[in-house]
Amino acid sequence: MSSSGLTSQSVQGGQLLPANRNTPSPIDPDTIQVPVGYEPDPADLALSSIPGQEMFDPRKRKFSEEELKPQPMIKKARKVFIPDDLKQDDKYWARRRKNNMAAKRSRDARRLKENQIAIRASFLEKENSALRQEVADLRKELGKCKNILAKSQKEVS
Repeated sequence: MSSSGLTSQSVQGGQLLPANRNTPSPIDPDTIQVPVGYEPDPADLALSSIPGQEMFDPRKRKFSEEELKPQPMIKKARKVFIPDDLKQDDKYWARRRKNNMAAKRSRDARRLKENQIAIRASFLEKENSALRQEVADLRKELGKCKNILAKSQKEVS
């Protein structure tokens, strides 16, 4: 006999439940597949994928809180004009090329991330809509089951 004196029953939510009750096992929410009628435009997917790497999948990619935080507006520094006589220097032009390439990489990375977030948001909106519909259907079915159960309990008593 157990310490609580219950051998064929267990307590759950303040109620006694039979030990042989057939209850489903817990389900990991990440493993549930919801049928979502979402097919992103291949051109949009191409704009959201890094060339030469795996295609971006909005169903799998999750963004961290940090990635989704709004970025602050940063005031641009005032332009410093360089006299033409200093522009003759090869070192100056090498720095300019390096800076221009870095700026392009930064803009491309930001655009890629923004595109990925937009596609993921679109997918999540469709998934949310599908889930809401499924919840509505399940509530309707639950209501029918409750009615059937109530009728059968009336017949028994």
